[in-house]
Parts: sequence; C-alpha cells; structure tokens
Amino acid sequence: MSERQKDRPWLMRTYAGHSTAEASNALYRRNLAKGQTGLSVAFDLPTQTGYDPDHILARGEVGRVGVPVAHLGDMRRLFQDIPLDGMNTSMTINASAMWLLALYQVVAEEQGAAVTELQGTTQNDIVKEYLSRGTYVFPPVPSLRLTTDMIAYTVSHIPKWNPINICSYHLQEAGATPVQEIAYSMATAIAVLDAVRDSGQVPQERMGDVVARISFFVNAGVRFVEEMCKMRAFTRIWDQVTKERYGIENPKQRRFRYGVQVNSLGLTEAQPENNVQRIVLEMLAVTLSKDARARAVQLPAWNEALGLPRPWDQQWSLRIQQVLAHESDLLEYADIFDGSHVVEAKVGELVEQSLAEIGRIQEMGGAMAAVESGYLKSQLVSSHAERRARIESGDEKIIGVNCYEGTEPSPLTSDLDGAVMTVDPENEARVVAALHDWRDNRDESRAQKSLEALKAAAAGTANLMEATLECARAGVTTGEWSWALRDVFGEYRAPTGVGGAPVAVTAEAGTPLAEVRRKVALTAQELGGGKLRLLVGKPGLDGHSNGAEQIAVRARDAGFEVVYQGIRLTPEQIVSAAVAEDVHCVGLSILSGSHAELVPDVLERLRRTGAEDVPVIAGGIIPPADAAKLIECGVAAVFTPKDFGITEIIGRIVDEIRKANKLDPLEVPA
Repeated sequence: MSERQKDRPWLMRTYAGHSTAEASNALYRRNLAKGQTGLSVAFDLPTQTGYDPDHILARGEVGRVGVPVAHLGDMRRLFQDIPLDGMNTSMTINASAMWLLALYQVVAEEQGAAVTELQGTTQNDIVKEYLSRGTYVFPPVPSLRLTTDMIAYTVSHIPKWNPINICSYHLQEAGATPVQEIAYSMATAIAVLDAVRDSGQVPQERMGDVVARISFFVNAGVRFVEEMCKMRAFTRIWDQVTKERYGIENPKQRRFRYGVQVNSLGLTEAQPENNVQRIVLEMLAVTLSKDARARAVQLPAWNEALGLPRPWDQQWSLRIQQVLAHESDLLEYADIFDGSHVVEAKVGELVEQSLAEIGRIQEMGGAMAAVESGYLKSQLVSSHAERRARIESGDEKIIGVNCYEGTEPSPLTSDLDGAVMTVDPENEARVVAALHDWRDNRDESRAQKSLEALKAAAAGTANLMEATLECARAGVTTGEWSWALRDVFGEYRAPTGVGGAPVAVTAEAGTPLAEVRRKVALTAQELGGGKLRLLVGKPGLDGHSNGAEQIAVRARDAGFEVVYQGIRLTPEQIVSAAVAEDVHCVGLSILSGSHAELVPDVLERLRRTGAEDVPVIAGGIIPPADAAKLIECGVAAVFTPKDFGITEIIGRIVDEIRKANKLDPLEVPA
C-alpha cells in the first residue's frame, strides 16, 4: 500500500514573555531551538492597557504576566537575533494593538525585512475585553475605529498579516456556553466587517481580502466531543455569514481560520498533575477534525493554576503537541467525522441556536450596542454563576476538586514555591530606570510633534496608523501614545454585569446558602441593623474579573449589600470607597501576581484612615509563601483556586466580620 500524504502540522506556539525584553528574547530563542514553529508574545498588563512602567497603576504589575514593551528600544531587544521576515508572530494585544504593530513593523524595517512579507496576528478584539478580560482603554466607538484603521492599513501594506483575531477564548473563561461563544464572537466579527465596509477605506472588490485575513482565537474545554462540534459549527456559520452578508464568492477567502489555546479555566490547583490529561483532551478537540482543524495551537502548562510556568513546564506542553503531530497518524487521514449522524446532529443544533442568538444581538443594534447595554456581560456572569453552582453541588464533576480528592503526595508539587517561576521584585525598578534613560536620550521635539500629529489625526477622520508609525520612530512611549488618544477619545468603564445576574443557587431551608443567609442576617442585627456591606475590589491592572464577579453575586444573594465598582482601581480609590460606604469587609481579587505590592498598601491606607478594624481578605493565584506573608501583614484570610466553594467563602467572610467586631462565633447547625 502506498504511503499516505500527511498534512502539514499546525503552527506550534507557546504563550510566553516575562520580566524584560532581554529575558523574553532569550526564552523565545530557546523555545524556537526546541522545535516551536511560531512565537506567541505575552505582554505585561501596563503594556496591554496603555501605561508606562512608571505610572501609579503599573506598580506591582511590570513584567508579571508578560513582557514590558514601553518603546521602540524594548521591541528591538525583544526580537534581537530573530529575523522577523521568517517568523510567524502572534501578539496578544488589544487596546494598544495598533501601537505594538507599529513598533513591530519599524523593527522589521530596521532588520531589512520587506514589510509586505511579515506574517503574524494581533489579537485586537476589543469587544471581549469589555466582557471578560478587561484590558480595554477607550470607549467602544473609538476602539472600533482603531481596529478598522488597522485592518484597512494591513490589507494594503502588510497583506499577509492578520490584523485581528476575533477572540472567543476569554468568553468561555468568563462562563460562555458553546452557543454564546459562537454567537458573541460572530456578532463581533459582523460589527468589525460592517465598520470596515462602511468606513470607505476598503473598496468592495477588496472585501474578500479583508475577510481572508480575519482570524479567530478560540478556547477548547475538556468536553472535547462538544468542543469539536463547536468548531465545525463555527466553520459552517462563518462560511454562511461571509457569503450572504458580504458577498464573498471565493471559498478560500471564506475559510474559517483559527488559532487556539486550550482551556486554562479548567486547570486546577488541586492535584495539578491531572491538568496534563485535560490539556491533551482539549487539544484533540481542535485537531481531530481535519475540516475544522486549528492553524495554530498553544497549550497552557500543567501548573498555570499555581503561578507563572517555568521554561521546563512550557517545554512539556510543546512536546505534547509534537508527539501528536509527529508520532501519531492523525495527519494521514481525511476528516474522520464525515458522515457521523451524532456529530452532524450536534453541529446542526449548535448552528441553529447560535444563529438565533446572533439574530437577537443584531436586533439590539449589534455587538457594540449589546456591550453598552450590559446585555452580553450580564449573560456571561449568569452563565458563569450557573456553572459554579453545578460544581459546588457536584453535578459537574472535577477530579481532585469535588470528587476523588484523596491523593498520594506529588513529586511535582513537593516544593510548591519552587514549582513555578517568580519574577525578581527588583525587576520593576530596573525597567522604570531604563524607561527614564530612554526618554532622556530621545529627540524630545520630534516625539512631541508626533504626539500632536496623532491627536490631530484622532480628532479628524484620517487613518491613525501612519501617525502611530511616526510616534514609534520618534521614540514615543506606550503610555504617551495611549494618553494622547485618551485626551481625544476619553476612557471607559464597562458594565460589570453583577446587578443583572439572576440568583444561581437556591436558598431553601437546609441548604448551605440558607445557613449563610442566616449568619449574615444575625450578624447585621447584632451590629445595629441594616445590611452587612462588602466591598469587592480589583486593585492594579488585572482585568480578569470573573472570580470577583462571582463573589459579588453570591454575597448579594446571601444578603450582603455589595459595593463593586469594576476593575482597575488604585489602593487609594479602594480605601476611599471602603470608608465612604462604611463597609464591614474589603475583599481584594488579584490574579496577576501584584498582590505582594498592592494588598499591603490597602491595609496601610485603611490604618491611616482609622479603619484598621475592617477585615481585608484576598483571593487569586497566590503561592503559599506569599499567602503566609499577607496573613502576617494583617490580611484576615487568603483564598486561592482550590477554594472553589463560593458559598463557603461568603460564610468565612461573615466569620471574619464577627471576629473583627468581637462577636461570638455562630454555631453551625449539625
């Protein structure tokens, strides 16, 4: 029998970046030497949200969850000795995507690369930032303009670049069902394509080129049969929408092109070795079906629920991909699900329900209107609350978390603090000093002129990419570029979705929530009546608000009055709100690693205002050693991903309020 022709493997990436441009460059070159075939750049939160490393909101965040890139010099060092004309680079950047693409283009030009040959992707899906990830800066309308201008520019100047990937990944992490994932991301794609078409920057005959460069970035959960069907439904709907709504006749241009990182939400702190098989199953969802196979895959590491993965952990994830692609026979066959009645029925169901939801969103005025009204966010908060309730009740089983919890000691986690990578706390000061040196040594006159030109372009209707490129060449910084646009566009605070979320957990007599409600009511009565007041705060730049929202919703359902003002607050703002609202407890949620800096600051500010008796609790990805230090500083309790019982957490908060107010413990009924 003749040997079958194998398909070419997908691009293999590892999402990476930390500390400094130099350290990240070394990591990239090591990963490429190990067989990685593309780069996926993780930027730190100040870079993603348009702040320089010396801004007050950047404190504690510099280099934590990605690489800081404040100017052209950083971008040069990030890609030193990596020829960009031979690389496929994915950049997870949204609000400041235009700025980072400009820096990337200028570095490529300096390397002597032909800009027309650059290949890669900027994430640049602002809608999901309002809904789930929180790194937005500007209001929806100007944000859509930035995206539109980038797309129009790349079609003409960087034709092999994907100027946006519509991103359903974070929607799933925020609680989206498969139908919501498909519908919300497709509604976003429609909003973007309508804006490009209506802008007049791209003639109708070139809309096929626009559609051909739209990519998607999706999530794949452990229910891998359903997830595989979801991807087939995606391809079917995209083909239909692009043909019927935009008149794209070329089937190659209508092809659904997507990259994937499999689900990080489902990775557990408890028995984290189980995460390896979860990752493998999730990868199968996006690789098994040839007709809906991912074009690029990046896998999380087994220990991401514990902290920042080490290079060895990332290598393990890369090897998982390589074994599937090169040792198995997966790439030798046509689509193995063609003709399956089961798969076809599930795909048909997803298509029908997704098209109905897309129709509802379009009736509201489209994705941007559905963001501004709060509809999309409230739907996600509700879906997430329902999922958490299923986990707590045991209806949705997670091995090692709510069933089969007994375990042998794991050699992988025998040294928990050594099982993840830590960023040198002195790194931030070095990055800030380097930023100041950059500003001191640039042509200040040219930098300021370029910023004035950018503002003028933003106030008018010109495409902003050319003005942004001049800012990059003139030595402007990330924060300066963003503040120039803030001066014209303003800033934005997205709806939290908490107020409109329905009750997800029942409180009938005998249920855990009923008992917590009793404790809340009795405690409020003993403290003089009214309601217990809980402030849920998100200090710093961490925009992953899912956990904070679920705490807020459950506390509300338990009888608390909840003060939740959304993401991106300074410690000063949080303490001011706590004092003004006379709260009984402050809860701080941080997943980015900045807890060591920001939580003690909140404690100190509370002491200075005379509110030192208000208990402070902290939640997030907090290593055991850091948790111990926070307790020493005066934090009443620390919760991490292993504490999945939200009702139990609310009960613990009541206990801390009673302790702080010297009330006797309440007896728990047997």
